[in-house]
Amino acid sequence: MNISQLETLITISKTKSFRKAGELLNLTQPAVSAQIKSLEDEFKTVLVDRNQPVTLTDRGQVFLQHSERIVDIVEELKQKLSDMEQIPQGHIVLGTTTSIAIQILPRILSYFQDQFPLIKTSIQSMPSSQIYQNVENGLVDVGIGYLIERNPQIHASALYYDTFELVVSPLHPLAKARNPVLKDLQGVPLILLSPDTVGRRFVEDVFKQHNIEPNVVMELSSSEEVKRMVEINLGAAIISKQSIARELRLGTLRIVPIIELEVTHPVGVIYKSSRYINSAMQQFLNDLKGMPETHFISSE
Repeated sequence: MNISQLETLITISKTKSFRKAGELLNLTQPAVSAQIKSLEDEFKTVLVDRNQPVTLTDRGQVFLQHSERIVDIVEELKQKLSDMEQIPQGHIVLGTTTSIAIQILPRILSYFQDQFPLIKTSIQSMPSSQIYQNVENGLVDVGIGYLIERNPQIHASALYYDTFELVVSPLHPLAKARNPVLKDLQGVPLILLSPDTVGRRFVEDVFKQHNIEPNVVMELSSSEEVKRMVEINLGAAIISKQSIARELRLGTLRIVPIIELEVTHPVGVIYKSSRYINSAMQQFLNDLKGMPETHFISSE
């Protein structure tokens, strides 16, 4: 059974003629007869009384009622699918780091949900390395994080570039250092992010390249926790520049420029290459990729 057969039966019930039904449906009369015969064979019953004028049998009338309901449901489905193309709607699960969730996403999501209120978003916070894994496994729809690997299963697109900076309290000795260099950090108490973060791996690589053994006095899971510890002068830290915009403005933290740390790190959007992109996700990706870099970089 297919929809065209049901539409043919409905048209015959209205026109009371195989020939007229064929004209309306752009079918030959034999094609109309074949469709009705196919339905009757499948359901093992007579649906149409072929005497003139053509009418439906009692079973045909029951079949007609259900056929009209099925066709209406299909038309409603077509309309809803069309509406989703015109007015994107659906649900998106985002995976991102705590820092990005706090610093970047509020501006993105407030704009996006003003424009597309029928699209709902959920946010899951995790390290950048886990974002890739969860995107590949289908646990999150879209990831926003540091682009740290090449994976043929993952599509990645850079949104903006960040750096990791040495930050201290204004009371810290390094806050007033002239022309500081990386070697000055030998023995300095450091408050660093946990080992599964991009920032921590970058710091360890830089220290290893310059044969410096970092004096790690504290490991924390988020930039917010690190900043609070540095503000009360428990140590220096190396964290994302984007995450300290507010503290720099308020004067509670200061950047100590270290040339070896001046490396840009792309932050971008990632999603599984082979997955189906629904209208909500397509609209979100289009808008995200179309935003200028200045939209992500804090002006504070």
